[in-house]
Order: sequence, then structure tokens, then C-alpha cells
Amino acid sequence: MSNLARVWSARLARMAPGIISSASDNDPTTVASLAVIGSTTTYALGWLVLLVIPMLAIVQAISTQIGAVTRCGLEDIVRSRYGRIAALAVLFAVIVVNVLTLAADLEGGGAAMSLLTGVDYRWWIVPLTAFALILLIANSYRSIERVLVYLPLTFVSYVIAAFLAHPDWGAVLRSSFIPHFEHTKEYIAGAIALLGTTLTAYAYVWQQVEISEEAPPLRRLGLVQIDASAGAIGAGIIFWFITITTGATLGVHHKVVNTAEEAALALTPLAGHWASTLFGIGLLGSALLAIPVLLATSAYIVTEMFHWRGKLDAKFFQARRFYIIMLVVAAIGCTIGFAGVTPIHLLFISSIAGGIATPVTLVFLLLAAGDRTVLRDHVVAPWLLVCGWVTTGIVTTAAAIFLYQTFAPS
Repeated sequence: MSNLARVWSARLARMAPGIISSASDNDPTTVASLAVIGSTTTYALGWLVLLVIPMLAIVQAISTQIGAVTRCGLEDIVRSRYGRIAALAVLFAVIVVNVLTLAADLEGGGAAMSLLTGVDYRWWIVPLTAFALILLIANSYRSIERVLVYLPLTFVSYVIAAFLAHPDWGAVLRSSFIPHFEHTKEYIAGAIALLGTTLTAYAYVWQQVEISEEAPPLRRLGLVQIDASAGAIGAGIIFWFITITTGATLGVHHKVVNTAEEAALALTPLAGHWASTLFGIGLLGSALLAIPVLLATSAYIVTEMFHWRGKLDAKFFQARRFYIIMLVVAAIGCTIGFAGVTPIHLLFISSIAGGIATPVTLVFLLLAAGDRTVLRDHVVAPWLLVCGWVTTGIVTTAAAIFLYQTFAPS
């Protein structure tokens, strides 16, 4: 191997946690939610998609700093610093959304396999679950990280498709850089789903766990944060192009996405009759990236809550509770996957659930970020902390508007 190849390999290995946690955020739930948003609102939420990019980068940078300094996960910090009630609130917020998202991503992965094979998506839910569990329990996940970091490249197809779809770029730019608000059900549901699927807790909880276990020297903290933020920015750009592509191919023709096959139509300008195959490959890649992260994050947060031993590097007999939690979460996810809700609808519903629950975990993440008892002399910079609270305020406001519109008497 040449010196350049060795340097690149080492650099990629250091960036892997940030790339994977951000890329796992671009899971089937995100892809489906953006497809629904593009098909129902066209480009109207383009400004919020762009706003999500710095918001996600900020949250990832903060979680990276907390993980690097404390060498602890978020649930561990909340339990020891803010008490069991607060820790239970965080646990409930993360686990409920994780289980729903896992079920949705299993259905999404099944839908991808259905596009590629013609076999009904339900036949693929259990095999996908088993595959992810085998990787994690056999301690194979770490060894395939070097492969997983390349999976986000499948999303480049949306960038190409966006240009080939010949959208009205004037309308795209106006919607992307001039914020405007609509009080329609589709617009508000799309906004909360967008925030929920992109700022979902498992992405930054996983990032903190990964960094705490990697334990980078604090002299490299700035570089590690840049890596994490860069991964978030890359994912965010893909979010924007997915919205443009689906808006240009489906939204302008008022074709609402209800199935994976309809979502695949967005790639027709690029792939023609191969659109379903290309969409299926991308959707499957995102599922394979996200499902292990969701299972592992669930196990980490429960074991941290009850102060049990366990991590991915441990063998099954060394961390039985850790892996049993993973098996239970997988079983629940599978059960929901067979409940009869179509993949696209379940993916969108899980995004909305994420938007409602995310403020809980963001609040405690930011409390820890400014707490000298937790971070000692390495508290998060004031400007970054302010940006984090603004992000939390935006997500909380969107959730409140959605809940009011949904439950307020007409």
C-alpha cells in the first residue's frame, strides 16, 4: 500500500464514527419522509431542509465534544448528574422512537428488497433483522465499518437525478432561501417529520457513544468535531437534493407517495426503467447502515440507565443483558413491521414521533454541554451552546404547532 493510501485509510478510519452516525441519519425513514414532503409540498420546505444542515452539524459537534471529554454516553451522564426521573424521560424518548424507527427501517429495507426481487416486503423483515443481529452479536460490526462508510455514496444518484429532472430552479431557490409558512396539514406534518427524522436522537446518541469508546486525545477535539460536522453537512446536502428530485418529478404532478414504487419514480430522469432498481439499492444500503445503529443505540441507552456492563466489543456471555436488550428491541421492531402499516406510511409516522420526542433529549444534551460539573474545563463554547438552544427551540415549536393542529378542537 502506498503512503498516500495509508494516510487516506487512517484518515477515513478516524472519520468513520462521524460519517456513519450522520449517514445512518439518512436512513429509509429519512428518504421516505423527504419523498413524501417533496410529493406533497413540492419545494415549499426547501428552506427548512437547508436550515437543518447547520442544526444537525451543531448537534453532532456538541455530542462529539461531550463524548470525547466525559468518555460516557448521554444516558449515563443524565442518570448520574440529573437523577433517575430525568434519565427515565430520556430513555423513554429514545427507546420509543428507536423502536418505531427500527420497525420502519426494517419495512423500508424489506421494500427495497421487494423492488429488487419482486418478493413481498414482509418476507424480508426477519432476514434483515437476523443479519443485523448476527453482525452485532458476532462482533463483526466494527470490522465492516470500513465498508459502511462508502454506503452513503449511493445517495449521489439523487444529486444527478435532481438536475436531470429539470426543476424550476427559480422556484427551488426562492423556496430554499426565502422562508415562508403555510398552515396546511401537509406542510406542518412535513415540517415536524423533517425535523424528527434528521435530528432524531439515535444519531447523536450513537455519535457520543462511538466517540466515548474511541477516546480521541483532547488535543484532537477540534478535528474530531469538524469530521462529525462534515458528515452532517454531507448528509444534509443529500436531504436537499432528495427534496428537489421528488418535488420536480412527483410534487409538480401532485403524485403523493404511498409506496416504495412511487417513491422510486423520482429517479426516473436518471435511471429510466432502472429507477426502481437504483432506488432499491440506495434504500437497502441506508437500511443496512441504520438498523445496526438503532439496535446498538437502544442497548447502550438501557444498559447505561441501569448501570449494567455491556458494549459492542464484548462477547455475548460477557454482556448478556446488553445483547438480550438488543434481541428484545429487534423482536418488537419485527412485530410492528408485521402490523399491516405500509412501509412509506410507517416511515413517515416514525419521523413525526421523532420530531415530538427529540426536544427531550436535546434539552439534556445541552444542559450537559454547559455544565462544568460534567465537562470541567471543556464546556462547549457559548456560541455553539446558543446555536444548540436555538435548534432546540425550533424543534420544540414545530412539535407544539403540530400537536395543537392535531388535537385542538376544530
